[in-house]
Amino acid sequence: MMTPIARAVAVLALSLAFAGCGRVREEQASRFDAAANLARSVAIDISSLKSSDGQPLLLELQPKIPPPRPPQPESLPETNALHWYDMEYAGWDAEKINIPASPRDGAIGKRVIAIINGDHPYLTAYSAGMRKVAEAYSMQLRVLSPNWKMDVQNQMLEEAVNDRPDMVILIPLDAKVAVQQVRKVNTAGVPIILSNMHPDHQALKYAICWTGPDDWGQFRMLARAWADKLGKRGAVAYVRHAPGGSPFFARTFAPVSELASYAPDIKVLDMQAPGFEAARTQQVVADWLTRFGRELTGICAADDSAQAIGIAEACRKAGRSDIVVVAAGNSKIGMDAVKAGDIYAITYQSAEADGAVALKAAADWFNGLELQPVRYLPKHIITQADVDRFMPAQW
Repeated sequence: MMTPIARAVAVLALSLAFAGCGRVREEQASRFDAAANLARSVAIDISSLKSSDGQPLLLELQPKIPPPRPPQPESLPETNALHWYDMEYAGWDAEKINIPASPRDGAIGKRVIAIINGDHPYLTAYSAGMRKVAEAYSMQLRVLSPNWKMDVQNQMLEEAVNDRPDMVILIPLDAKVAVQQVRKVNTAGVPIILSNMHPDHQALKYAICWTGPDDWGQFRMLARAWADKLGKRGAVAYVRHAPGGSPFFARTFAPVSELASYAPDIKVLDMQAPGFEAARTQQVVADWLTRFGRELTGICAADDSAQAIGIAEACRKAGRSDIVVVAAGNSKIGMDAVKAGDIYAITYQSAEADGAVALKAAADWFNGLELQPVRYLPKHIITQADVDRFMPAQW
């Protein structure tokens, strides 16, 4: 006969054995569920999704081959394209630090928190593109906006990290501050993808990848179209983006440096950042028209909506229909202005695709697919010749 102690030991051993078998079964079931979820996720095809302008939601991404980096880009003149190397090619050669491995268990059911940079019609469309991808993959998506306030974005980022989502997607408000932001998320072990606005190149060390428009590349294309229309001569001014973010630099110094080599006879008269209020832009342009008179022959704007309205009104009041205006695009206001002849050319930048590509990169990462460090949207310049093709506008 077994003693009471021996029986207790036997019962305990049997219980542990059953518990061990239970854990093995749970682990096997978990692995099976992960594999099944991965298979279902990989099988999802979203190539037929459309943006509200009728264009494919997921446009064919364009590769870009960076030239060799000069030893000290910042020592070159600002009119030299390579001066801006670390901004234009940010992320391409970043040595990744502490990047988590993909779980390879599928995108379906994953929780993603996207923190954008502010409230703007473009970003509303950007978020709509994200939601189309989230719905297709049955992902749980939260989009948060700090409405252009850095302290609020930092707080949202901290709360997102504490919530432990499967992924954070961030549009950085400030290129320099982004380094600390992304490092903090990375240190906490939360995967992060950067989107839309380029951070300082150091930030890309801590992010899985960056997705968005090739602002530098498309403004180089726009600059050449602008120069051709100007006959490669004249004098121009720049209405700039909000200071601090990557478009502030790209939408000024891409054309400045491109024209320095492509059309060196074009002179730069001034550059101002009046914000995104039509009245303030109108005042800046009215001052230019008074100061420079007929010497001013071209204006490049970082925004084809409010800024474009201000430019058109100032030119109308001054009776100046001869000024060649180009701008970032492509809002309804901007495309209507192209049709009316108030703007010569704008860039095509699908806001919905911008958001969709960021979330698709997250889905690909969950699915274990290889990601390039940078995913660019395609580049195109819209003129009167093809503006109708991009109607109705996304924003």
